[in-house]
Amino acid sequence: MDGGLVTATVSLIEEVDKKIMVVLRDGRNIVGTMRSFDQYANVVLEDTVERIFVGNKYCEKHLGVFIIRGENVELLSEIDLPKETTVKAEKWEALPEEDLMVLFNAEKEKREDALKLRKQIRLEQYDPDEG
Repeated sequence: MDGGLVTATVSLIEEVDKKIMVVLRDGRNIVGTMRSFDQYANVVLEDTVERIFVGNKYCEKHLGVFIIRGENVELLSEIDLPKETTVKAEKWEALPEEDLMVLFNAEKEKREDALKLRKQIRLEQYDPDEG
């Protein structure tokens, strides 16, 4: 077994029963209380929410008990509870999930349109005789 993996997993002991944020490889932000983990850094979270952001607006989608496979974790960190409360009150605007999803889908569509445009420009600039 890889010694680095063991060291990294053992360090998760300090995070048990604490509120943590996990950023997944697909970009989702998951927040919950860590209850358990294993040697592969798979984690079990309780009272879990997915925080969805659009600019300074956000919503929390309730997930309940949530299991995260270790290979999908990009970042895992304890949340500073007093700071989280302050930031939520001063910098973020909470919206109902339905309202935020309208904004989220509009932003997603803009990103997809921009990506299509970039691909189209690259194709127009491509010269098969040079390649």
